[in-house]
Amino acid sequence: DIDHLNPRVQKELVEWLNWLRTDVGFDGWRFDFAKGYSADVAKIYVDRSEPSFAVAEIWTSLAYGGDGKPNLNQDPHRQELVNWVNKVGGSGPATTFDFTTKGILNVAVEGELWRLRGTDGKAPGMIGWWPAKAVTFVDNHDTGSTQHMWPFPSDRVMQGYAYILTHPGTPCIFYDHFFDWGLKEEIDRLVSIRTRHGIHSESKLQIMEADADLYLAEIDGKVIVKLGPRYDVRHLIPEGFKVAAHGNDYAVW
Repeated sequence: DIDHLNPRVQKELVEWLNWLRTDVGFDGWRFDFAKGYSADVAKIYVDRSEPSFAVAEIWTSLAYGGDGKPNLNQDPHRQELVNWVNKVGGSGPATTFDFTTKGILNVAVEGELWRLRGTDGKAPGMIGWWPAKAVTFVDNHDTGSTQHMWPFPSDRVMQGYAYILTHPGTPCIFYDHFFDWGLKEEIDRLVSIRTRHGIHSESKLQIMEADADLYLAEIDGKVIVKLGPRYDVRHLIPEGFKVAAHGNDYAVW
């Protein structure tokens, strides 16, 4: 337990952060359990240590219906993420992990891909509102790995990466998936597509289809991604696009 309102605590933590940045060489911070202290306090640490990047873990529950599945509208959930960034400083380096996208994607790949188009026609997570400040991920050390608190469906993990590595936001790759699951080559291929075509955190997303068995989206007019088991989508792919990556129920043109 740390009293973040104590001036001495703030002073010593800022000194430590600056030491990590100037002497050790770290240039970004991850704020663990950021809902445990106010955004005003996080702003002090960001403003006084001047990292090039900062990301907050604000893990709160989605809104669920009587069927035990997430409601289609998760606006209050992603609004909480947006509020944190605004309070810390929207023009600065502050971002948050996009837990809204994580939660919706967990369920969507299980035959409910219609969930990936919100009521406004945009992505339903934080990337639909403020992608420049959203750090997307499939799993992390809490949700997956040995803790297994909110794991992505293990047989559909690459669908998750096909989504986050082609979409706006700042995608984050989980160590376990890359090094321990034998997915390095597949993930590398998606990363190279993102890099080669200059897909970035604020890329333009156009959702073409979002049905139970098919999600199809175009990004920046350069990349098209398909999720789901529906096989014949050739009539939906514009002329000139060629398959660049594919795997279990996903493809990228």
